[in-house]
Amino acid sequence: MKVTFPHLGNTYIASKILFDGLGIDYIMPPLNNKSTLELGVSYSPEEICLPFKIMIGNYLQSIREGADTVIIVGSCGPCRFGEYCELQMNLLKDIGHPVDFIVVDYSKDIGKKEFLNRIQKVHEKSTKSNAQKIEAALRALKAINLIDGIESKAHYLAGYEINRGECKKLLNSCKSDVIKTNNPEEAINILKDYEKKLKKIPVDKNKDPLKIAIIGEIYTIIEPFSNLNIEDKLMDYGVCSKRTLTPSWWVKDTILKVFKLNSIQIKRASKKYLPYYIGGHGRECIGEAVLSKEEQLDGAIQIFPLGCMPEIVSKSILPTVSKQEDFPIMTLVVDEMTGESGYVTRIEAFLDMLERRKSNVLYGS
Repeated sequence: MKVTFPHLGNTYIASKILFDGLGIDYIMPPLNNKSTLELGVSYSPEEICLPFKIMIGNYLQSIREGADTVIIVGSCGPCRFGEYCELQMNLLKDIGHPVDFIVVDYSKDIGKKEFLNRIQKVHEKSTKSNAQKIEAALRALKAINLIDGIESKAHYLAGYEINRGECKKLLNSCKSDVIKTNNPEEAINILKDYEKKLKKIPVDKNKDPLKIAIIGEIYTIIEPFSNLNIEDKLMDYGVCSKRTLTPSWWVKDTILKVFKLNSIQIKRASKKYLPYYIGGHGRECIGEAVLSKEEQLDGAIQIFPLGCMPEIVSKSILPTVSKQEDFPIMTLVVDEMTGESGYVTRIEAFLDMLERRKSNVLYGS
């Protein structure tokens, strides 16, 4: 068995550390790029959403390198993502690539026995002891928490840094260095070192930069290529950005969901505007917008792929949130036809509006 997995934010770092620790053969697809998208688009249904197309590109690039098994998390909710595994499995089979899929669904949805059977398919290929397997899993969990924390802090500190671009450079170096090693312990140490380096970046606490929340569909806000690297662009503009939804957030939320203790603040914040679960992360999107106002951020940008049903519902509610909370929100819809120049123009116009709004508040005009 030679496994592969789709890119989803920083999960490739944790996945690499996990499989290196388990001693399982794997193929990590190239970081998402234009070739990945073009490959996925050429084989995917035209009307399907952007994440599906990019994932197909990931699989095909890995299959060319010898991958025969895909590992992907599942969802039994009303979001279209719940059907991804079946659709992708059949699509790959139809074009001559009948690879195996190991879908890690919620145990409550597929049953504890079936859940353990799927996990068994992965760890039975490892020659490590049970203790080593547990250690590998915990190390991967540690890695995703570390890299998400580093990324989150770098995105926020970019608005306060004295030397423009230093946070972005450090973040990119961190990701580059950690995937160069095949030693899981060394990878964790690299992440810890960069965590310390980030704390030493000179900042000017007297600055008052714009602070923007990134909200919306989870794939398109955590996978940089799908959102045209919006967080990097905001760092270049000297803007602080904050994003609640991350892979480490998803892991924590999934665990707490078993005890019905997940996303308590988000549910509280969204209750006035969207008290129901509608699939995907539609409710989270609304709750994050309200929380961003409470945290005195200057505005929010919602991003989602064309055709995303939960986010279309959220988009229809956000104007009401914006008006009643007096909180500017801009929506960006992305697909394979999205042009970067128009995309950047909209972001810059939104930032200009927030700057004027902030100045008017400060000077009472």
